[in-house]
Amino acid sequence: MSSSTVELTKDNFDEIVSGGEFVLIDFWASWCGPCRQFAPVYEAAAERHGDLVFAKVDTEAQPELASSFEIRSIPTLMIVRDNIAVFAQPGALPEAALEDVIRQARALDMDEVRASVAQQQAKAQPAGE
Repeated sequence: MSSSTVELTKDNFDEIVSGGEFVLIDFWASWCGPCRQFAPVYEAAAERHGDLVFAKVDTEAQPELASSFEIRSIPTLMIVRDNIAVFAQPGALPEAALEDVIRQARALDMDEVRASVAQQQAKAQPAGE
């Protein structure tokens, strides 16, 4: 694995993801064909976007991380900004689609996202308790 991506484990996950304001996470496994096809696309994007953290989770080695994010199929790409998952999608993305997703995630107004998350959480609380 090149130095442009970080291998996430349950030991370093909180430190890297909580510490990073913009983290992309590729959930993958070595036996998965589409994961192997996506790897060079992901690596190339990591080299183009040196200001972002590109991380990988080997779902075989880190089953707890995969299950805590309810990863059902791989590869799954997740983007976390300011500790909020703003994007999660299974399937190997072609390069143009990956760039588009990164561009959209960069363009998000995180104040709006946080407000919307707070609203969702408020709705989830039963009233009057």
